[in-house]
Amino acid sequence: MPLNLETIKPGDIVAERVFGPITHEMLVAYAEASGDSNPLHLDREVAQRSGFDDVIIHGMLGMALLGNLLTDTFPADSLKRFSSRFVSIMPVSSRIRCRAEVAEKNSTVIVLKLEASIDSTDKTVITGFADLSLPVAP
Repeated sequence: MPLNLETIKPGDIVAERVFGPITHEMLVAYAEASGDSNPLHLDREVAQRSGFDDVIIHGMLGMALLGNLLTDTFPADSLKRFSSRFVSIMPVSSRIRCRAEVAEKNSTVIVLKLEASIDSTDKTVITGFADLSLPVAP
């Protein structure tokens, strides 16, 4: 059943999805598509010399997962703002849980609080917000 933007209220979880596990092959494909070939995301030895166990997931790939959650859940023309902040690294092979919760709602805008976390943990890796416009009544 489609989500009714008119009836949701602050505190409601309106979208949630788990992506992954995010593999090394996915990181290579993302690097090719995005042009971000930072070796921390692609070369295990470089990542280990930098203090990581293995390569880490691109932060912007994590943001793209949050964006995918939004565009799969809401009409594209209702999305007016989308911002994020990277708060922790995402190890390769992680499953990333993305979630959108209603933070505020008025007669024209719904503000969503966004979060990406490592699935099955309480480790938040990305936070953010999105503004959705409500349809104008005729």
